[in-house]
Amino acid sequence: MTDISNSKVAILATNGFEQSELEHPRDALRNAGAEVHVIAPDGAEIRGWSGDDWGDMVKVDHKLDAVDPADYDALVLPGGQINPDLLRVNKDAVRFVRSFWDAKKPIGAICHAPWLLIEAEIVKGQDVTSYHSIRKDVENAGGKWHDEAVVVDQGLVSSRNPGDLEAFSAKLIEEIAEGKHRQRAA
Repeated sequence: MTDISNSKVAILATNGFEQSELEHPRDALRNAGAEVHVIAPDGAEIRGWSGDDWGDMVKVDHKLDAVDPADYDALVLPGGQINPDLLRVNKDAVRFVRSFWDAKKPIGAICHAPWLLIEAEIVKGQDVTSYHSIRKDVENAGGKWHDEAVVVDQGLVSSRNPGDLEAFSAKLIEEIAEGKHRQRAA
């Protein structure tokens, strides 16, 4: 297993995140040695979405307005429909996402999370995947959409759905181990 024990990773989420899409990468990153913080716009806890109903609560480590993206080596964006839709209208959340891109740090986005990438003006010209229902959103924003379990482009790791979590987490760990992607245009 790749060791990323010197890495600090932010997971940005709010209520309505897909339960498995936050918990699986969080646990995989921790198992690979990373320090992982769940960051949310507000609240001490956020509630996931699991199947057709609300899921479990997850502890928030830090509020968004209390963290500096410069303190993190990578960013993970879980999907679900509610979570990224709420975050993409939050200017601070969008700015947070964009700051990782500008700093050439790895970003992982799964399911509907590419909505945040679109809002942060990151997908144009990038190879990306997502949940199939937002394919046109990705393409209309200039992204090159692929129907694959995991797509990587210059440190941008994307996957389609919870069925892709093993591949998503493994590739995310690999990209974090590689560090900044200096060849990426900001």
